[in-house]
Amino acid sequence: MIQKKVCMVGVAGTGKTSMVQRFVHSLFSERYHSTVGVKIDRRIVDVDGDEVNLLLWDIEGRTPEQEVPSSYVRGAHAVLYVADGTRRATFDQLPQLRELVRSTVGDVPSLVALNKTDLTDQWALTRSDEASLPDAGLTHVRTSAKTDVGVEDAFHWLAKEVLRVDASRR
Repeated sequence: MIQKKVCMVGVAGTGKTSMVQRFVHSLFSERYHSTVGVKIDRRIVDVDGDEVNLLLWDIEGRTPEQEVPSSYVRGAHAVLYVADGTRRATFDQLPQLRELVRSTVGDVPSLVALNKTDLTDQWALTRSDEASLPDAGLTHVRTSAKTDVGVEDAFHWLAKEVLRVDASRR
């Protein structure tokens, strides 16, 4: 079995833990639980016949002023950056968070999850915000941990990209 480390990075309250809980346990809780340090979960996914054991490192919320501990991201095969679509500041901080992570792991497959799409009446991002992500070299997906929109897609996309990168290095 192939084992891959995926780190979840974003500002506090963006829904990183909720996304992991939805993906691993098919659960969602309305109660906010702040992650302290890092919480590790895992789930095996099938990617074109290959079983991939995703080790999901849910890293406590960070701001660009708080360096993401290199010990948490070292060895990551992929990164899922999570922004809260109802809080523009969480989106605006992605470039700095990305640079902090890239300084440790380099260019690994990365995806931005614009989370909380179920809160459409509170959505703070524009189409041009989303359109700016490919220009920065980032793919994104809209997600909702609450309604399970895009969550499976996000993790499966990362697993597939990690295997594609591995195959290209052979």
